[in-house]
Amino acid sequence: MPLRNALKLSVFALAGALTSCTTMQPATPISLAGQPCVRPPVMKCPEANCGALVTEQGPVAGPTEGRRYFIDYPCDLKPDEKVTVVLSLHGGGSYGNWQRHYFPILDEVDAQRLVVITPNAPPQRWTADADDAYLQTLVSNTINEIGAKNVKSFWLAGHSQGGMTSRRIVCSDFFKDKVDGFLSLSGGRIGGAPQRAADAGRPTQANAPAPAAPAAPAAVPAPAAPQPDPACDFSHIYAIGEYEIVALPDSSSWATKYNCGPRNRREVVDVKAGYIYDSSHQNPASKSWGRPAAPGKSEVFEYAGCRDGRVVADVVRIDKGHTEGLEPEVTAAIVSLMTKVKNGKIASAAR
Repeated sequence: MPLRNALKLSVFALAGALTSCTTMQPATPISLAGQPCVRPPVMKCPEANCGALVTEQGPVAGPTEGRRYFIDYPCDLKPDEKVTVVLSLHGGGSYGNWQRHYFPILDEVDAQRLVVITPNAPPQRWTADADDAYLQTLVSNTINEIGAKNVKSFWLAGHSQGGMTSRRIVCSDFFKDKVDGFLSLSGGRIGGAPQRAADAGRPTQANAPAPAAPAAPAAVPAPAAPQPDPACDFSHIYAIGEYEIVALPDSSSWATKYNCGPRNRREVVDVKAGYIYDSSHQNPASKSWGRPAAPGKSEVFEYAGCRDGRVVADVVRIDKGHTEGLEPEVTAAIVSLMTKVKNGKIASAAR
């Protein structure tokens, strides 16, 4: 064999060996917030009897002394992998671990490639003075660890008062150039609010202390003044229990803003119940507030072909109220809508 051909073969063999070596060495998974990633996730409820576990504050020490939080992510997350990041806020009077089980997005982190931050409000209610800067720091720290270029999209998600808080901050100076989507879980609809059910709210319990004086008949609250649509741009998903509202509006000004087409309806059936419900308000129970978690079905209404790849959708959970935890199939359906949003603001700004 001529020397020149022998040298060529040697070079090709060396290149092949180097390529093989490279492909045989997978990237080392990353760890976020100094928390070792484990499966099953930490402080996760079993399929029944969540009990006091939902009040646990989380394993991660936050940037403010005494405040802990949860961060759920794939244990095989690679350093340059694109992910959807979600800041998930609990409702008033609740806890971060309740939120993790009310909206069990933690079960989707592997399949949908998610990083989910779930904090706690110490007085169990989110306020601008006590919480806004804290939430901004959690988001900034997480983005820095993941790498801004790896954030496929960033979502705010919140239940009840957590949803109202998400709406309040979505167009703030910090969040308006980061948020790609807002998921409202019984926390208010953008694009036209439905009328609330007449009996919406926590039901008075039979064992509640008697009032000092005879109570006046409860009046139905006057409807709140319509809020203008936010001024910044983002996708929006609204999820609600059937008994919380009179009826879902059949149109959306938010869908009109993005030149969306007609809305398409599909049904999601769940044979398993959610993890959680409000066991402290079942004497008597209220359909609008929520009864024990149970299987069910949901109607998903997605507006078609929205401009710039936006997602605008409504989800109505049939035969449900405010506090029954979301079932697995409807949770997966909502997360699938969220992960359709790509080319997020954070990654674009990092280019």
